[in-house]
Amino acid sequence: MQVIHTIADLRAVLAGSTKTALVPTMGNLHEGHLALVREAALHGFPVVATIFVNRLQFLPHEDFDQYPRTLERDCQLLESAGCDIVFAPSERELYPEPQTFKLTPPASIADLLEGEFRPGFFTGVCTVVMKLFQCVQPAVAVFGQKDYQQLMVIKAMARQFALPTEVIGAPTIRASDGLALSSRNGYLSQDERAEATALARALRAIAAALREGARDVGAVEAKQVAELDARGWQTDYLTVRRRTDLLPPTADDFAAKTPLVALAASRLGKTRLIDNLEIDL
Repeated sequence: MQVIHTIADLRAVLAGSTKTALVPTMGNLHEGHLALVREAALHGFPVVATIFVNRLQFLPHEDFDQYPRTLERDCQLLESAGCDIVFAPSERELYPEPQTFKLTPPASIADLLEGEFRPGFFTGVCTVVMKLFQCVQPAVAVFGQKDYQQLMVIKAMARQFALPTEVIGAPTIRASDGLALSSRNGYLSQDERAEATALARALRAIAAALREGARDVGAVEAKQVAELDARGWQTDYLTVRRRTDLLPPTADDFAAKTPLVALAASRLGKTRLIDNLEIDL
């Protein structure tokens, strides 16, 4: 496995390669990331994993400076998972001048849910992903479904710009107790880690209620929010949406058994966790 730090070196190594598979990450890797690498390898192309903590997608009060940088450990894990190339540029390498050109996704998919509570987040994500796509020029790029809205935004970006990259979503990897794996889980105290499973349970409770015939979605959502908040959570959203556009389902959607997804973002102590669960009626 090669570890590369500059765009020039990356392009030199990839020269002559007709196809690659890309796994973008911010490092501090866990089994969920490694599952993305293994998924990428199934396509038969050399796998390029990127490690870059992207300042553009952090709000001023968020954890950019505290976000763990664990490059040596990450490289060991990536090599064990079958990665071929790690591209780990510095901030100066990827942004050698102020990134005044930015890619802003439409408000219809970027200003709700995560975009409402983290304004500008998806502009930062799209800008860095587009730049990484330009550096690697992959045939395939694999992202985790845990970041459900992010995956939708990136798929739409690739489609509308006619990028020669197939964007693939890989299933969320969970711990044995159901907690979705996340680099930010490391911020949790021992007691918070035990409590963190409540978020996935709330999503499962919403799914069960809808499958059993409940149609007052607002009441179903509010019940689970109240239960979480009573346990000390601070919930940004816990909501049911259509998978196609992340808009609230209508009575017609329930009648037509439109595919739905329950999505959540809630803060436990100082740690903000997100999760989702697809629902088939």
